[in-house]
Formats: sequence, structure tokens, C-alpha cells
Amino acid sequence: MSDYDLDSGPDPATVAAAEPETFGNDADPVHAVGIGPGNLDYLTPRGRQAIEDADVVVGFETVVKFIADLTDAELLTCGYKDEREALTTFADRVADGERGTAVLMGDPNHSGYQFVGKVQDVVDRPVRVIPGISSLQIAASRARTPMEDTEFVTLHKSGDISDDHQRLAATVGDRHLLVLPRPFDWMPGDIAAHLLDGGADPTLDALVLEKLTHDDESISRFSLGELADHAGGSDPDDTPFSDLSVLAVRREDP
Repeated sequence: MSDYDLDSGPDPATVAAAEPETFGNDADPVHAVGIGPGNLDYLTPRGRQAIEDADVVVGFETVVKFIADLTDAELLTCGYKDEREALTTFADRVADGERGTAVLMGDPNHSGYQFVGKVQDVVDRPVRVIPGISSLQIAASRARTPMEDTEFVTLHKSGDISDDHQRLAATVGDRHLLVLPRPFDWMPGDIAAHLLDGGADPTLDALVLEKLTHDDESISRFSLGELADHAGGSDPDDTPFSDLSVLAVRREDP
């Protein structure tokens, strides 16, 4: 696996986005499957098949737990600190001829490109992304923010996110915003405070949508100014919101 520093680069997402997928390679591909928001009713049949057919599955422990009962494959779980070890083992197994599947929460095209890039960096086979239903898509339905009128930004990634903040500040009020927060230093309250600092209207309608599609799903509605009262801190106890949250800020009435 290539060396990288997520604060200074290169960003592994650039590996995933460097070239379009190619076909015609004789090697069986590794699949990168978006498993949906955690409720398996939203796992696509194609994604389920790639998981069931795998000999070895790799992913973050918080993701793998949702699909553990769907496959007899060996499950390689990791966190940020030991993902290099897990991915190296995964790559070795794939190189020995085993069928490999990587699993990611939601849809890899929304916030999983860093992990897709890391998988692509270590394996000797093509990587094919199998999109999934994202909590972002569920949030757009709940908040009634159609995608063509919405600016989507994910902060749920490592490294520099200053460009993402600029995009939010440039479009707030003119377009709906859908934001995937970053636990726990950029949670909904922090994002609201940042937008207000940039001149956003504090009366804009803001919704925090938590644990979407799960039994304990909830939606909390605020003005942007009210939501900013929850800014500050970088620990779970510093915010009332779950790490499984989506922030929607509705645009001004046209």
C-alpha cells in the first residue's frame, strides 16, 4: 500500500477517481459494495450477491457487522489504526485466487472513495464499484430536497476539508444543502455555526436526520441559528447528535 498522509496527501480518493472502470480484463474483479444505510432492506440484490459469493470480505468493523450473517466468507475487520494490516491480508488472499469484496456504508460514490482507493491500491485485480442506497438519498426524500436543486458535500473523510466548507458557504440559501458531518469535530451544530460565520441567514430551516431507516430513526428541526447553539467540542459527549447523521439546510423560498 502506498504511503500517504491524510493531512498533506496524496489523498487515496484520487487513486479511485484517476481513471474510469475498464472491462475486458481476464482477472475476476474485486467488488466494492455500498451496503446502504445499515438496514438490509436497502441492500441491493447485486450487492448482496457480491457479498454472498466472496471468499474474503474486508471493511470497517462498524460496516461488516451489518452483513456478517449474509456470507460464509472470512471477515477482515479494521478501524483507521489497523486498516493497513487488514487490507494487506485481503490483498494477499485475493492474489492467491480468492474472491474478494470490500464493503462500505451507504454508497461508495458519496463518501467512500478514500477506502475504495486504498483497496484499489493494494489488489492486483480491477475494482468494480457496486453502488448502494445512501443515507443521503433517504435524507433527500425525508427533507424533500430534490437532488437537482441541492448541493451535496461530505465532510465524513480524513484530511483537509476547507474546500468543502467553501462550497457550503458559497451555496447556502441559494440551493438546498445535504451534508454528511464528520464525527465528532464537524457535527451539525459546528457546520451551522460555520455557515452563520459566513453570513448565512439564521432563519433558514435545518433538519438533522439521524439513524435513517433504523428502528430508532429521528428527525429534529431547527432554524440554522438554533442549531448553531450545539457547536463546539470534538467528542461524542459534546453533541446531542449521532455519528449516523445527515444535515439538511433548506434553501430560501424561491
